Amino acid sequence: MKQFGKILKFELKGYLRNKVFVGFTIFLVALIAIVMFIPNIVSVFKSDEANDTSPAELPTMLIYAEDEALGSIVKEYFGSAFVGYNVKLAEGDVDALKNDIISGNAECAFVMNSAASYTYYVNNLSMYDSNTAIADTVLQEVYRISAMVQNGISAELAGEIMSVQIESSTETLGKDQMQNFFYTYIMIFALYMVILLYGQMVATNVATEKSSRAMEVLITSAKPTAMMFGKVLASCIAGFSQLVLVFGTAILLYNVNGEALSNPLIASIFDIPIELFIYLIVFFVLGFLIYAFMFGAIGSTASKLEDINTSVMPITFLFIIAFMVVVFSMSSGTIDNTAMIVCSYIPFTSPMAMFTRICMSTVAWYEIAISITVLIGSTVGIGVLSAKIYRVGVLLYGMPPKFSTIIKTVFNNK
Repeated sequence: MKQFGKILKFELKGYLRNKVFVGFTIFLVALIAIVMFIPNIVSVFKSDEANDTSPAELPTMLIYAEDEALGSIVKEYFGSAFVGYNVKLAEGDVDALKNDIISGNAECAFVMNSAASYTYYVNNLSMYDSNTAIADTVLQEVYRISAMVQNGISAELAGEIMSVQIESSTETLGKDQMQNFFYTYIMIFALYMVILLYGQMVATNVATEKSSRAMEVLITSAKPTAMMFGKVLASCIAGFSQLVLVFGTAILLYNVNGEALSNPLIASIFDIPIELFIYLIVFFVLGFLIYAFMFGAIGSTASKLEDINTSVMPITFLFIIAFMVVVFSMSSGTIDNTAMIVCSYIPFTSPMAMFTRICMSTVAWYEIAISITVLIGSTVGIGVLSAKIYRVGVLLYGMPPKFSTIIKTVFNNK
C-alpha cells in the first residue's frame, strides 16, 4: 500500500507539472467562460442596434393588388407577420414596383393576383429567404377569413375561429428522450474523449519509461500491481479533475448568467438529475479504469514509442465501435434495441451503453445492478491481469511480442 501511495503521488505530480495538461485545462475553462458570456455580449450589441434603428430604416416590402380591399387586408396581416420589414402598399403599377426593387428603394414585393395567388419579386434571391413560406401561411389564413366573410360570417367571428389556440398537455410516465438527449450526448462524448486521451497518455508514459530503461530499476523495487494501479488511478484522478473544472465552470457561469441563457435547449443540458449524475460518476470511473488498464498493459509491451499507435489500435477500435453503437441508437430514437441491450452487459461497452439507457429509457434496477457488478468485476480482473502483463512486458525488448506469447508467459510465471 505504501508503494502504491508513492507511485500515485509521483504520477499526480507529473500531471500537475505537465505544461500541456495545465495549459489545455486553463484553455478549456477560459473557452467555457467566453461561450457562457456570449449571450450577454450579444444582447448588449443588439440593444444598441435596437436603440439606433428606427422603423423607417427597416427594409421595405411592397404590396400590390388591383383589389384595394385585398391589398389593405394583406398589408395588415403582413405587417404583423414580417416584423423585420416596413410593409407598404405600392404606389403605381407593377413596372414601377420592379424599378423600386432594382434601384434599392424596396427589398421585395408581393403582387397579389388573387387572395390565393401571388408573384414574389426580389432582386437577388438569398438561399435563406423564407418570405414566401411565411406569406403562404399568412395568406391561407387571409383566404379562409375572406371566404367566411363572403358566406355571411362576420369578420370578428371569422378572426376568432382562425385564431383559436389548441391546448394540450403531455404526461411522461418514463423518460423524456428529447429533454435528456443533449446532456447525455455531451457526457458520452466527454467520456469518449477523456478515455482516448488519457488512455493514450498512460500507454505513452509506460512505453517512455520502458525505452529509457528506468522501468527495469522500478520493477525490482515496487510490485507491478502497485505500479500499474498507481499510474492508472493517477490518470483517472487527473482526467476526472479536468472534467470537474470544465463542467463546474460551465454550471457556475450558467447560474450567474441564468437570464441571458434562458433557453429550453440550454436548460436541458444543465438540468441533469442528481441520480443520473451519480450514475455518470460510477460509469465514468469504471469505464476509464478498464480501458486505462488495457492501454497501460499494451504500452508495457511496446519496445519503442513509435509502436504505441499500432499496438493500441485494437483497443481504440473497440471503444470507437462502442461509441458509434450508442450514437446511432440515440440518433434513431430506439435506445432499447438489441445492440444496446447486449452492449449494456459487456464491460467494454457498458459504461456508455448502460448510462445512455438509464438517461433516455426506463431500465429495471436489477439490470443496472448486474451491469455495474459485471463492470466492477471485469475492471478488477483486467487490472490484475494488466499488472501481470506489465511485469512481463517491461522486460521484453526487440520486436513487439505476440499477445498469445505474453499470456503464456504470464500464466507460466504465476
